[in-house]
Amino acid sequence: MAAFGPLAGLKVIELAHIMAGPVCGQLLADMGADVIKVEKVPGGDDTRRMVPPEVNGESAAFMILNRNKRGTAINLKSAAGKTVLRKLLETADVVIENYRVGTMERLGLGYESLRKQNPGLIYCQITGFGRTGPYADRAGFDLIAQGMSGLMSVTGEGAGRPPIKAGVPVGDISAGMLAAMGILAAYINRLKTGAGQLVDTSLLEGSIVNTAWVSAIFLATGVSPQAIGSAHPMAAPYQALQTADGWINIGAANQANWLRLVEVVELPELAQDPRFIDNAARMQNLPALIEILSEKLRRRNAADWLARLEAVGVPASPVLSIGDMLADPQVVARDMVVEVEHSRIGRTRALGSPVKFSATPTRIERGAPLLGEHTREILAEYGYDDSEIETLADAGDVILLP
Repeated sequence: MAAFGPLAGLKVIELAHIMAGPVCGQLLADMGADVIKVEKVPGGDDTRRMVPPEVNGESAAFMILNRNKRGTAINLKSAAGKTVLRKLLETADVVIENYRVGTMERLGLGYESLRKQNPGLIYCQITGFGRTGPYADRAGFDLIAQGMSGLMSVTGEGAGRPPIKAGVPVGDISAGMLAAMGILAAYINRLKTGAGQLVDTSLLEGSIVNTAWVSAIFLATGVSPQAIGSAHPMAAPYQALQTADGWINIGAANQANWLRLVEVVELPELAQDPRFIDNAARMQNLPALIEILSEKLRRRNAADWLARLEAVGVPASPVLSIGDMLADPQVVARDMVVEVEHSRIGRTRALGSPVKFSATPTRIERGAPLLGEHTREILAEYGYDDSEIETLADAGDVILLP
């Protein structure tokens, strides 16, 4: 695949599995980095077994997180396997790993060891709780991070209802994004100084950064916010409201939009009602406000209200299903659904790159790798001949594509 994107020429070794690490690697790959995904032997990345759903026998979960990467599989428990990986790392710019703290050190492949042979290496570690602190050795998953970050306490319908996690793994995804940001910052520093460094983030921190508004409330008042459904803890009306045929989101969070909204819903008297005169009053009287608005909104269908709100500039949207979102014309126009060639199943759909560049555009040209698909190609680039590669495969030190 020809070089492209702002990160063209950057060599990345991804020693990561499941989600946070692969999200990080995929973001870098979309921007042009040569990301080599190193999977474990046996079995490979656990998402290969997260089925259903499958697409012609291939895990949809694995494919959505690993396209644009080359793939190999190396036995890191064997001496020969570790030697192969160490050779890959000798000239790598970046390594990404999301094993438990201490795993890579026990393999002799931790940051302090690797930096001796490659002082410019940027080593990014994503863990459940970070490298330091009393929980550093604990295993972590997105659900655990969402609970400990407080996210689950402010997600859901309200007091007395069960805690609810976000419908998507925000801790994993946010940690992957933070890791990519950290890697790029470290890369800029290396361009200035020539020195690599360790980049350290976690699922817990990836979840905590999403608590900005609710943490602000606690830090200011000493009171922990509670779940309030789709409403906003600081602005109103700013939530999902029911129409005659479905739900819409209305974001009349500032005074100008509030005044436009009352005209649209034909309730101009609310603008002077002391209960709703400003945002603070609306927050204090939120149940009454939502009851009044809901009664009015249920008289017309969603499309009618959305057209009226758009006409006056009040932010509003339908509440879409995932399928409807992927078919939405704005999503399509932004190339957020793309087709990519997979070596076994042919053309398949994937999510597009969320960052656009005017001069160095991203490209998505390679489907997720099969287990060991590029082992021969990669090892040949690092000086192994066919005989050596076959010997490694016969001993179970690497996996070659059948």
